[in-house]
Amino acid sequence: MIDLTTGYLGLKLRTPLVASSSPLSKDIGNILRLEDSGASAIVLHSLFEEQITRESGVLDRFLTEGTESFGEALSYFPEMVSYNLGPDPYLNHLRKAKESCDVPIVASLNGVSTGGWIRYAQLMEQAGADALELNVYYLPTDLELTGEKVEEMYSDLVSHVKASVRIPVAVKVGPFFTAFANMAKRLDEAGADGLVIFNRFYQPDFDLDALEVVPNLVLSDSSELRLRLHWAALLYNRIRPDIAITGGVHSATDVVKSVMAGARVAMLTSALLRHGPEYLAKLEEDLSDWMEEHEYESIQQMRGSMSSQSVSEPAAFERANYMKVLSSYTLKSTAR
Repeated sequence: MIDLTTGYLGLKLRTPLVASSSPLSKDIGNILRLEDSGASAIVLHSLFEEQITRESGVLDRFLTEGTESFGEALSYFPEMVSYNLGPDPYLNHLRKAKESCDVPIVASLNGVSTGGWIRYAQLMEQAGADALELNVYYLPTDLELTGEKVEEMYSDLVSHVKASVRIPVAVKVGPFFTAFANMAKRLDEAGADGLVIFNRFYQPDFDLDALEVVPNLVLSDSSELRLRLHWAALLYNRIRPDIAITGGVHSATDVVKSVMAGARVAMLTSALLRHGPEYLAKLEEDLSDWMEEHEYESIQQMRGSMSSQSVSEPAAFERANYMKVLSSYTLKSTAR
């Protein structure tokens, strides 16, 4: 029998299929559907830093400054009460999720500064969270803010949160660092138990008729997986934190690739929003069929088998791949 079990953040999971943070987890009924369909763990939707600061009145003060000159300034910020659960309702939702299902529940905090995060990280632990995911979504637009300072902010956030809780802490980040390998090492040194790669950064679009900047959300597809595979394969066995891949996981072969690159779990959001929670059951069946057909007995047997330390040409993950890709395209184009 195929052994699909894996370990992530010290938790033993039935399969590597994890439901990532998404609107689906805002409803207990959907959480139960995710569990029934085969999710081995569920990451709740995020509690935003803005919600925590708004509770204390700090955000209101900052948002209202300058609104006399820019009448639409406040319109860029959603009403946090309607957009998402507030801090206390979030904790109640977390408790109810833990009471309602048996799979691990991972709470999610989205922001960048320590602020109220420490207190709410502790409250999430007390509410029963099995682990915590720090979803660090930050765009450094200050012209005076250096890359070194940004990296220090990330490291400080992780070390402060880790010092305040006993449960495992994963960090979800984007790929936009000058030296991502070193950033991964710094997060490791700060105490991160897991590294979730990568956060998707959403860029607004222009409405040319209304002359407005508007939100733009496009669900991922499997083509986004390659960047995640690249870095998972490079970091495998070089850092202590468990690696989780999120973004671009849509099929059983995407899951296989993620595991072979070195990930312990493959997280899904867009695929579940597109096909519904029940899609997890099909993925698990397809994963088992693929492994049986290719004579793999366990997830452990596959893990890291395509990492930079395991393949015959590790240079393919570095500059040599860049040259090879460009050369191959030139040869194809001149052959016509």
